[in-house]
Amino acid sequence: MKLRIALLGTRGIPARYGGFETFAEEISTRLVERGHEVTVYCRDAHPKPHYRGVRLVHIPPVRHKYAETLAHTFASTLHLLRNPADVVLYCNGANAIFTWLPRLRGMPVALNVDGLERKRKKWNRAARAWYYFSEWLSTFCPTEIVTDAERIQDYYLQRWKAHSTFISYGAPMGQVPPGETLRALGLERRRYFLYVTRFEPENNPLLVRRAFEQVDTPMRLALIGDAPYAADYIRAIRDTRDARVVLPGGIYGAGYHELQANSFAYVHATEVGGTHPALIEAMGRGALVLYLRTPENEEVAGGAGLAFENEEGLVRLMREVLAMTEDQRERLRATAVERVRTRYSWNAVTNAYESLFQRLSERRQ
Repeated sequence: MKLRIALLGTRGIPARYGGFETFAEEISTRLVERGHEVTVYCRDAHPKPHYRGVRLVHIPPVRHKYAETLAHTFASTLHLLRNPADVVLYCNGANAIFTWLPRLRGMPVALNVDGLERKRKKWNRAARAWYYFSEWLSTFCPTEIVTDAERIQDYYLQRWKAHSTFISYGAPMGQVPPGETLRALGLERRRYFLYVTRFEPENNPLLVRRAFEQVDTPMRLALIGDAPYAADYIRAIRDTRDARVVLPGGIYGAGYHELQANSFAYVHATEVGGTHPALIEAMGRGALVLYLRTPENEEVAGGAGLAFENEEGLVRLMREVLAMTEDQRERLRATAVERVRTRYSWNAVTNAYESLFQRLSERRQ
């Protein structure tokens, strides 16, 4: 059954920011290939009204650290009410307050709540309170909750007695040969540690840089990322005299995949959230993964990565993987690839969302 599907609550596509944007691009384009009509609401303008078959609706954002997401999603919702879809997917639990509006027009709504956003250090007390309030709203405002990590699914059941549909995040797989991105950054295949995420305190880029600076190695560290509204913190990250550290800012698309596929090891240091896209993507590209021990990160990495708990632990772990034999490192890389193949392929994720949308649409009839 062909469906009209609307996706709200991200920055839009093409993906140029974070996990939700990558998710929106991967899911929407695959659903279009399967014959569905998909609309993605975007904050940034695109030169054409469609991208890879997906209809783009540009709603100019209000640039503000705390209000931007809510203001844009509200404006997108008003547009949606005038242009109904068969089923609607909202991303980000903070947007729960808007999900009842399409339901008044007969549109079933799924909400991907992501992780426990209120724990992010960048939010002030009011923002954390809003995220907590939104957790409660998400239990009854949308038609259905979607969680992308089993730990988050358990949290909603235990804290709010709310059942949710678990659908994991996805990742591309396969090797990418070294190319222009590595050349431009002065990097060589298997000769650099890689860190990729938004430069925010709970993602610990500063911890990663400081740990690497304590390791005696000719290898380099590529810190890839940026963030809006975090200028002071980013300045602290860039305040290094270590010539081995490379800080080019955000890199997306083919360059991002090239970096992941050719790293010596990928460092994942996020504290907050559900399933982190960069972690799965690095595993799918065959990276040797070093990850901060949290329940969510352990759920993803399983036995396919090596865990650390603090800066001192990361220093020890970097030294350990440098001392390993290449056979030992390759076994870990192969285990990571196989874990993604069996649990996190984008086609499997799209199958699950398509089934959810079909079920919600049938409930509407």
